[in-house]
Amino acid sequence: MKNYQEIEDHYALNLFAKRGLSIVKGEKAKIWDDSGKEYIDCTAGHGVAGVGHANPDVAEAISEQARTLITCTGSFYNPVRAQLMEKLVEISPSTLSKVFLCNSGTESIEAALKFARLSTGKEEFITAMRGFHGRTFGALSATHNPKYRQDFEPLVPGFKFIPFNKFDQLEDAVTDNTAAILLEIIQGEGGVHPGTKDYFLQTKELCQEHGIFLIIDEVQTGFGRTGKLFACEHFDISPDIMCISKAMAGGFPMGAVLCSDKVNISTGKHGTTFGGNPLACAASLATINYIQEHNLVKESFEKGTYFSEQFSKQDLPIVRELRQIGLMIGIELKEKSQKYIEALQNEGILVIAAGPTVIRLLPPLVISYEELDIVLEKLISVLRV
Repeated sequence: MKNYQEIEDHYALNLFAKRGLSIVKGEKAKIWDDSGKEYIDCTAGHGVAGVGHANPDVAEAISEQARTLITCTGSFYNPVRAQLMEKLVEISPSTLSKVFLCNSGTESIEAALKFARLSTGKEEFITAMRGFHGRTFGALSATHNPKYRQDFEPLVPGFKFIPFNKFDQLEDAVTDNTAAILLEIIQGEGGVHPGTKDYFLQTKELCQEHGIFLIIDEVQTGFGRTGKLFACEHFDISPDIMCISKAMAGGFPMGAVLCSDKVNISTGKHGTTFGGNPLACAASLATINYIQEHNLVKESFEKGTYFSEQFSKQDLPIVRELRQIGLMIGIELKEKSQKYIEALQNEGILVIAAGPTVIRLLPPLVISYEELDIVLEKLISVLRV
């Protein structure tokens, strides 16, 4: 039998910090490595597998569509694409009426930045410290962490960073040349830090007063992750542009930009070869329908609340703070988290970091209460030092 880890290490660029596992199979909230060991997956592919691994409805939709038509560029109409666009507008905040389909979260951010500059005729953007929006040049320019940025400078000019949840400093950063304010409702990569309702309501009002676009990045928080279909619903915020991806197609690569009628862009100003292909659209329709039919938004809220209540009962001196919104969970420690992430992996629980001291859990929304109890048991055992 070939050693696939050695093969991958030999051929792949060394861009990922490998975790020593070869994952070969998944089902709902569980995955298995090539030795047959079972894990409860609280990473979900960094929040992608919201409806679970190998979801049968998504798999069937992909299979059927693959036998029918895989690719169809935006120059031609397609019924599956049309159905998805209609569904996305139906489930999104009321201001959003137009759709651009792409392949990833970072692509959705890139498009949003272009749409804002073109529609407003202005050049500058305001984003938040600790924010993360992607790794391509435009998205990276909007991302705060120097460790992602410094080796690729100079980046796209015109970006300002202000402290998150500090409206006065946000207001002071606005100029006559501000095209858009780009924010996450909950900063995921930045440590699972939620915004406040007042902050976002004031920001929305500021944008309306000055003709500034409010772009909300829902790439990680969308499709039920936070106990709402989209995190902006927690504050009744309707953005001018909303970026989505990750969980929208059950694990199949896809992204989208939802736009209000303020976005004014003409033919040829942006495009995509693979975005909106029928295969991805079929996967996304199946995913959204599964979320709705199985009440996964409500499940996310209730399971996240259950996790928080059970975890908070424990006396764990190493824990500085638990931050939980639906099944988006951050456990901030008083020391670096990596050795605890590795210890949990050894115990059959997969989690990820969100900064140097935060353990992040993004389990599939279909995770069972029995599985949550096992996760809690292992977490408590590992953190009780």
